[in-house]
Amino acid sequence: MANFAKSYVPQFSAEVYQNPYLPMGGREVNAIVAVTATGGGTTGGRPVVPGGAGGPGAGVVIMVDCSGSMDHPPAKLGGAREATAAAVDTVRDGVAFAVVAGTHRAAEIYPGGGGLAVADAVTRAQAKDALRRLTAGGGTAIGSWLRLAGKLLSSRRLGIRHGILLTDGRNEHESPGDLRAALDDCFGSFTCDARGVGTDWDVKEVTAIASALLGSADIVADPAHLTADFTRMMETAMGKEVADVGMRVWTPQGAEIVWVKQVAPTLEDLTGRRTESGPRSGDYPTGSWGNESRDYHVCVRVPDAGIGRGMLAARVSLIISAPDGGPPQTLSQGLVRAVWTDDPAASTAIDPQVAHYTGQAELAQAIQQGLDARKSGNRDLALAKLGRAVQLASASGNAGSAKLLAKVVDVVDAATGTVRLKAKVADADEMTLETRSTKTVRVTKQPKKCRD
Repeated sequence: MANFAKSYVPQFSAEVYQNPYLPMGGREVNAIVAVTATGGGTTGGRPVVPGGAGGPGAGVVIMVDCSGSMDHPPAKLGGAREATAAAVDTVRDGVAFAVVAGTHRAAEIYPGGGGLAVADAVTRAQAKDALRRLTAGGGTAIGSWLRLAGKLLSSRRLGIRHGILLTDGRNEHESPGDLRAALDDCFGSFTCDARGVGTDWDVKEVTAIASALLGSADIVADPAHLTADFTRMMETAMGKEVADVGMRVWTPQGAEIVWVKQVAPTLEDLTGRRTESGPRSGDYPTGSWGNESRDYHVCVRVPDAGIGRGMLAARVSLIISAPDGGPPQTLSQGLVRAVWTDDPAASTAIDPQVAHYTGQAELAQAIQQGLDARKSGNRDLALAKLGRAVQLASASGNAGSAKLLAKVVDVVDAATGTVRLKAKVADADEMTLETRSTKTVRVTKQPKKCRD
């Protein structure tokens, strides 16, 4: 198995899709920045920057809920043991790892001693042996699990730092403020994928954990499916080659950022996570990357330059920090432009990429608002919002969301969004729709309107 220390940083490319034309007085510029990382690992790319992902290696901590509810039914804890063992088997040789048992406190069950083991045949066998001794009991305080994971991952110099968290219940043994503080403390220390097993956990709580730590969230309603899910998660984690990639956005004098959002493969608003990086520039975190593609929606408000004039509205760069504190390395760059015109056909055209992802964001919002209205008993609002969600899913080709919506409503006419609320909906179906509401489908790329 390949060692992370021999990996390469992927090659990054950034393409900008936009209609740069604005009418007289127009100020708002929208662009989709499509970022692709290719050729990492041992297949190509550029040698790793010293101190980057491939230099000091990678580490992962698996946090397993062992609270009393995991024994009801016993299959949940048994499924968690098997899934964690499968994940341990997927850890590559040379990767540092640990397993944490989470209750109302956090306990390191392997390797112990406040550190990480280095994966090989012996340590993987030892970890799986320790898993057999897991028992259920106690409460749930997820913030303590995350803090311990962060402490373990900071015990050695690592390029990639990742966590996998499994819970079956609500965070009832610490306050929401305690969990929020733990997430704030852990942000930037590691990324984290979170999974809820069964149907007794809080969707908003689990998705907030994944969102705060730049990971994924999902439901595993049946414990029998945990092994496959954990294996996929660990395989994805093992594919990450470079950590702490930032998106640096520079804007000219008089311009301001309205928002920066990830729009594919999931929706994630990064606007509030900006850190200032220089005159008129700010950095937005994107987490760890392997061989993958993501799309971002950048909206900039610019000063009106007048008909016939144009300007650079924003410069978007993918960067990684230098380990010695020097200037960051630019991985790729894209330019967003603004041009003022009196041609109404040019200024009113909407770029297909922008239109698609605007619709995907509305789809996610409609699903969440519709489900909230359904839970509160507001049938009219639930019908309106979930009907609109069906309409948007159908129009955009989001078959995944359409299929999940059909388990919550009876679709009369998808094109018009005419639906009926189902009299009875399984908890797992409703939670799956809510958890996956931010998953988007990528639009088929068209020739660029604006080349860098």
